[in-house]
Amino acid sequence: MEKKDIDWGNLGFAYMPTDKRFVANYKNGAWDEGILTSDPNVTLNECACVFQYAQTCFEGLKAYTTEDGHIVAFRPDLNAQRMADSARRLEMPVFPEDKFIDAVVKTVEANEAYVPPYGSGATLYIRPYMFGSNSVIGVKPADEYQFRILTTPVGPYFKGGAKPLTIRVSDFDRAAPHGTGHIKAGLNYAMSLHAIVSAHEEGFDENMYLDAATRTKVEETGGANFIFVTKDGKVVTPKSSSILPSITRRSLMYVAKEYLGLEAEEREVYFDEVKDFAECGLCGTAAVISPVGKIVDHGKEICFPSGMTEMGPTIKKLYDTLTGIQMGRIEAPEGWIKVIK
Repeated sequence: MEKKDIDWGNLGFAYMPTDKRFVANYKNGAWDEGILTSDPNVTLNECACVFQYAQTCFEGLKAYTTEDGHIVAFRPDLNAQRMADSARRLEMPVFPEDKFIDAVVKTVEANEAYVPPYGSGATLYIRPYMFGSNSVIGVKPADEYQFRILTTPVGPYFKGGAKPLTIRVSDFDRAAPHGTGHIKAGLNYAMSLHAIVSAHEEGFDENMYLDAATRTKVEETGGANFIFVTKDGKVVTPKSSSILPSITRRSLMYVAKEYLGLEAEEREVYFDEVKDFAECGLCGTAAVISPVGKIVDHGKEICFPSGMTEMGPTIKKLYDTLTGIQMGRIEAPEGWIKVIK
């Protein structure tokens, strides 16, 4: 299929509508088969549950053109599982995991002309989401739901390379113990908006959230998990029941152990020990890993030895290896790559 006339090398990380999107509806206790539609608009009643009580969840993944010309998606089965977990926690019907993957494939195939070419640095971002669609005025779950997938071509999250970030320790709490921090609910991101806007106003790139119960342990940022590297080369990531189980983080930890031969550990990370790490990064679908150069705790600076000019050596190896797997330059573990075309 002929590609769209898009300046792939200059794409930003922003929404650009594509030709088709997938829509399925849940009514009378069952999902319909779903369709691909050209209409990018959603029409809902003014009292729809999603507007009144924020009953919505979403996912994010990417489709790539690999070095050998295939179009692939990275571990969509884990996105399907995580969305099922989110739906259960929000009292929403689970969209079947096999149908989730099938819908991703169909939507990417229908928008093949928007999948950026290999080497452009751009990808096709895939956003599955679900919401309560019928009118609800009493506080209760909806009876009807809509599941949709949109796609949009995006450029690198950081244009000109990933420069180390400066982040602050936030006074806000991201998620309560036993709350919804472990699922990808829209409400988690809504509550983080004020914190990120105020961080930007003060000259910081992101927030570091500590655990709400004791404010002594590192949790995550508004949209990414932390990865640390000790001075002796061990990769460490925070363990908590109230942070999102990042697919990128889980993949990086596997890469650290199985591809790079590094010791890798998921454990509670106390803020007091952050000053002793050699490297720090934020990991997620959009940027894979964003290096952190400095953390500011109410005026007190923690500067990592890796510095403010480039990725630290271990984080760079992790980044290069995982992106190599995603782009087909490095052989992937079994089941990680879903070939679409």
